[in-house]
Amino acid sequence: MRRFTQRPEPDQERCELCNEPLAGEHRHLVDTQRRALKCCCTACHLLFTRPGAGGGRFRAVPDRYLADPGFTLDDADWNRLQIPVGLAFFFRNSALDRLVAFYPSPAGATESELDPETWRDVLGDSRLAAALRPDVEALLVHREPGGPGECHLVPVDVCYELVGRMRLHWQGFDGGAEARADLADFFERVRDRARPYTPVDRPADEGGGSWPT
Repeated sequence: MRRFTQRPEPDQERCELCNEPLAGEHRHLVDTQRRALKCCCTACHLLFTRPGAGGGRFRAVPDRYLADPGFTLDDADWNRLQIPVGLAFFFRNSALDRLVAFYPSPAGATESELDPETWRDVLGDSRLAAALRPDVEALLVHREPGGPGECHLVPVDVCYELVGRMRLHWQGFDGGAEARADLADFFERVRDRARPYTPVDRPADEGGGSWPT
């Protein structure tokens, strides 16, 4: 979380694998053993783009954004997820062998207990869930009261960036005007980058759509 809420000096921005200097915009790896993100250079990122590279400990976070125009989420379905705010992200943690759900809060990313059957009924059978890659991608769900809701498949580091931004700007009980404006700007950028889902987006070799029950 610190890397998304602080602005380190340029000479502190270095690849956490090879120590090469990094640009302001850089890639990330997921350390599946420590359940953590690592900043990395392009060369180190490429080393871990193939499934199983390096024994599977490090996984390269991809940069694809997908949208499903046919996705809907009504009040009843959202209430079944038992998430106290209108924003959450979901990903499959391969080390724990289960789905995990988080939502932003003033304290950072807060984990929500998620019943596997509820997940399957509400989101698990969606086309984006079928395309989801474990550890490195997440379903980012945003819903305003009374609205239809929206769901995007995004790189998992984007979700933690959002958590950091909310923690940085949050004020008062409801976040305040600055946090709401930042959230609107964030989702506008996600929508701009997302392309519609197609059947070829579903991974054939990474267990897409296979969630524990």
